[in-house]
Amino acid sequence: MKKDIYFEENYGKLYEITENGKAQIFKYEDENGIITNQFLKRKIPISINNETYYDIVTPYGYGGPIIEECKDKNKLIKKYNEEFAKYAKENKIVSEFIRFHPIINNALDFKEIYDVVYMRKTLGTNLEKYKDPYNEEYSKSCRKNIRQCKNKNITYKVNVAPKDISKFKEIYYSTMDRNNATDYYYFKDEYFNKLLNFFQNNLITVEAIYENKTIAMGLYFIYNKILHIHLSGTLSEYLYLSPAYMLRYGATMWALENGYKLIHHGGGKSNSETDSLYLFKKNFAKNTEFDFYIGKKIWDKEIYDKLCNIKQIEDDGGFFPAYRKE
Repeated sequence: MKKDIYFEENYGKLYEITENGKAQIFKYEDENGIITNQFLKRKIPISINNETYYDIVTPYGYGGPIIEECKDKNKLIKKYNEEFAKYAKENKIVSEFIRFHPIINNALDFKEIYDVVYMRKTLGTNLEKYKDPYNEEYSKSCRKNIRQCKNKNITYKVNVAPKDISKFKEIYYSTMDRNNATDYYYFKDEYFNKLLNFFQNNLITVEAIYENKTIAMGLYFIYNKILHIHLSGTLSEYLYLSPAYMLRYGATMWALENGYKLIHHGGGKSNSETDSLYLFKKNFAKNTEFDFYIGKKIWDKEIYDKLCNIKQIEDDGGFFPAYRKE
């Protein structure tokens, strides 16, 4: 079993349409150990001398290269870097963008070969350390919101390995419409079909039910005793009831009953500590947080600079890769 769902072989395939790329895995193995790196290989929409070039990116969520077996870490990483450089050259890969896994913390293993940048905290509810997460991990205002939901007879229902998620999709799309979400978050039918096809046994849905109607719903990953909050939505006319709190509470209770160690909520939409999504998630994570890093690498500096020149964009160390900046 892999360390987490994001490193599973089929995970990258879920996002081929979203990223307009092809999921691939690079595996390096020698007497010092094994490193694998799953990414989406994307065609760069500018050709140079009629040559097509590519860049690679971590599939939605987290990932990056990971050490699967190790005897001598320094030698293994050095050799991986040399072999990946050859691979990048042969496959006309110009740059690589990584979202490292905050729980596994693989960023620290690769900080010598990538430009590793700290971005923000991600948040968790620790079920291993806190046997009563409701009182120990949830904020006071969060507990009050959940009590109010219960007083209004809002209940929750958990479905494990769901066969049909059409009800969830309906609620999710209505939420995306309301929030004017970009295409990146507007997962299409094909995405959800692949999700059920590849990972049905790694999914749960949680419903918040009011007056016999499902008013909010979450679709979450379960893997290796970690529950990852993935996607959720609430029907507009029931937002005033704050059923999103009931979804997280339901997920926590289910995870606790089933011997899970951690619920990972992710981070905010931005790096700001006043980010509204971050502050909402912080309600469930008084004591548990992780460091989220990204990694950048230019594998072909000459072509990278040419692409920036064609786009008339200066690489100021911000948006990466700079030539994809609109």
